Amino acid sequence: MAAHAAESESVVPPMPERTPKALREAIAQHAPELLPDFDKHWKRAIADAYNVTPLHAFVARWWVEYAIARDPKLDAHLQDLELRAAESTDSAEAKAFLEEASKIRHRALRTEPGE
Repeated sequence: MAAHAAESESVVPPMPERTPKALREAIAQHAPELLPDFDKHWKRAIADAYNVTPLHAFVARWWVEYAIARDPKLDAHLQDLELRAAESTDSAEAKAFLEEASKIRHRALRTEPGE
C-alpha cells in the first residue's frame, strides 16, 4: 500500500485553464511555494492596470513557472542545469546547459490545459 501511495503522489497534475484565476488555484494547490511571488507580481503588474496588455505576459510567465514547478523532477533538473551553467568554466558547456534549460521553458510555455 505504501508504495502505491508514493506512486500516486508523484503524478504530475494537469495544467489548469489558461486564466489567472485557474492558474492561481493550481499554484495554491500544487506549488504553494510560488504563491507569494505570484500574488506580489499580480499586485505590482496587473491589479492597477487600466488595460489588459500586461495580462498576457503575466499569464505566460506564471504558466511556465507552474508547468515546471508541478513536476518536482523537471524542476530539479532545470535548477541543476542552471546551477551547472553558472558554475561552468567552459563557455561552450555553459551555453549547452542554458540551451537545454531554455528548451524546457519553451516546452512548458506550449503546454496546453489538461496536459
